[in-house]
Formats: sequence, C-alpha cells, structure tokens
Amino acid sequence: MNKLVTTILATSAAALGLFFAGTSASASTTYTVKSGDSVWAISQNFNTTINAIETANNINNHLIIAGEKLTIPDGSTTTSTTTATNNAAATTSSNQAATSTYSQPATSTQSNTTSNTTTSNSSSYGSSSQSAVLSQMAARTGVSASTWNAIITRESNWQSGVVNSTSGAYGLFQNMHISSGDVQSQIDAAVSLYNTQGLSAWGY
Repeated sequence: MNKLVTTILATSAAALGLFFAGTSASASTTYTVKSGDSVWAISQNFNTTINAIETANNINNHLIIAGEKLTIPDGSTTTSTTTATNNAAATTSSNQAATSTYSQPATSTQSNTTSNTTTSNSSSYGSSSQSAVLSQMAARTGVSASTWNAIITRESNWQSGVVNSTSGAYGLFQNMHISSGDVQSQIDAAVSLYNTQGLSAWGY
C-alpha cells in the first residue's frame, strides 16, 4: 500500500513539474537567429506578431543578425495587446459617436434658421418680394433698407393684409391713411407718408 501511495505521489509531482515547466516556457521562448531569418518569419513560426518580438528585444527597423538570441513572447501577450487595442478603438469610436449625437441639435438649429430666413426673404408680395420692397423704399426715401426692414417687421411682421383692430392701420407699414390695397399701393402710401412726416410716422 505504501509503495502504491509513493508511486502516485511521485507521478503527481512529476506531472506538476512538467505542467509548471510548460507554463514557464510558454511565457517566453529564446530563439537564436539563423542566416536568412526575418522578424516576420519568426513571428509566424511562434504564432506571435512582429511588433511583440521587436518590442521585447528592442529591435529597430526590423534589423536582426544571425547568431543573435531573441526573446519570443507567448501568444497570450499578443492576444492581450490586441484585445486592449481593439477595446481602445471601440471606446474611441463610441466617444466619437456620442460627440456627434450631442453636436447634432446645434447643426439642425442652424439649418432651420437658414431655411426660415431664405423662405422669408423670398416670400412673394404680389409681383414683389421682401428684397424688392426694401430696395424700392430705400431708393425712394433715402432711408436704408435695414431700417425699413426693422419698421415692417415691427409693424406687421411682413403680413401685407393685416389690419389693426384698434387703430384700423393696414398693411405692411400699418398705415392709418389706407384701409386696403396691394403691396405696391402700400409702398406708394408709405413713401407719401414719409415725405410728409418722415420716420416719426413710425416712431423713429
């Protein structure tokens, strides 16, 4: 019985020794460079990467010399490095996606603002447009188009048929001397009012 137990213990110890020896050996391997070898070929033989070998041996420009002893890292090191690299790339990609999602509303607002401005500027008033109305008012009164734009926006918000229910003022310029008329008629009336009262007719 004792002999059997001794045999089992010895066998187990030998197996453990081989296991730990194999584990130690797998951590790294020493390889002697042969004539005609390249880092790439060595990496293929040991199932590792060029970068892992060159990093472990401080190799520059892939230069190795016959007879040189290299430490070859085991594949697990390469796997860990690759996994870490992939995780970092995934994290970076995720962060970029989050940034893009976060910055989108500002872009949409800008786009909407531009769209609204364009639509407003090209709105039709009979045979005229906002720019045509402003150009005509500036040419006929000598007052800048931007001033007339501010007046019309404040008075009617560019609604040519609006009527003030309290004062009866009508149209783009909210002129109290007319109660109807197309855009051109409203322009003519506004120019006439300006010639009589100046910008004070609109509180300027």
